[in-house]
Amino acid sequence: MTQELTPGRWRGLKMTSLKEQAIFGIVAFDQRGSYRRMLPDNTPYADAVKLKEQVVYAMTLHATAILLDATYGLGPAMKMTGRSGLLMALEKSGYSGESTYRRPQFEDTWTPAKIRKMGASAVKLLVYYNPQAEQLSDELDELVKEQVTACHAEDLPVFLEPMSYSLNDDIDKKSAEYAAQKRGIVVETARRLSKTGADVLKMEFPYDHNHEHDHGAWREGCAELSEASDVPWVLLSAGVNFETFVQQTTIACEAGASGFLAGRAIWKEVVDKAPEDRDAFLSGQATDRLKHLLEIAGEKSRPWSEFYSAPGSSERWFDSYNP
Repeated sequence: MTQELTPGRWRGLKMTSLKEQAIFGIVAFDQRGSYRRMLPDNTPYADAVKLKEQVVYAMTLHATAILLDATYGLGPAMKMTGRSGLLMALEKSGYSGESTYRRPQFEDTWTPAKIRKMGASAVKLLVYYNPQAEQLSDELDELVKEQVTACHAEDLPVFLEPMSYSLNDDIDKKSAEYAAQKRGIVVETARRLSKTGADVLKMEFPYDHNHEHDHGAWREGCAELSEASDVPWVLLSAGVNFETFVQQTTIACEAGASGFLAGRAIWKEVVDKAPEDRDAFLSGQATDRLKHLLEIAGEKSRPWSEFYSAPGSSERWFDSYNP
């Protein structure tokens, strides 16, 4: 049985997906701190914005939506065509607390109401999350519910991005020891956070490709993730190279994902190119990558409309419309 959405949330999901197929093919460029680290030291703010504008303009010609941030994203958002939707990140870059006890941060002056007013179709919310951190996980569940409620009050759908991390400073996230835990962490995260009211989960792949090469295990992990989630989920690229992300996207979509939300796997080389070479890369290789991923998602994904239905209409529907 599908959940009936409010008009704004239904429209928001439609505006960020392939309209006929209800499949997501979203390009992310909401990096802030990590983006600065990719750029040469002392790069002026205006130059950082200009590069994002170049990337976003090229990607918006084909992506179902673009994910941007408040810090650098206004200029790029204004350069977008009308062909794709816009997601805006709600959280502040980074986290507060210890590395093993991470809480999201927010700008006091950046709110769901402002995101709606500036024309965005949806909100993205990132939280660092490990379900094994029992007290913190309970706190984060409640915090997410509060933020989702605030976004829904503006009738904006929420794409929730839980980013896993190690609870032990002696166990690196890239280590084999952490990789052995990753599937369980990712699946349990989906199980918990899909009950917070978020409309879509933006999930990590349940295996580290550097430590697990068995595609049969990949498929089983993604199927378990789909079974655990009460809402649609999309695959994030997490900085892997394009070839690996193609393999992951294919398996994830075959196993129940509703598309992808990818960033660096598509465009990351542009940062190191000379300004005069960027447009050629974006209109060529980066666009070809995006089109290939869209083909995979269009052929193999589970439509988000299997989870949600449009609101019913009546002559006086607007009398009671109060998200």
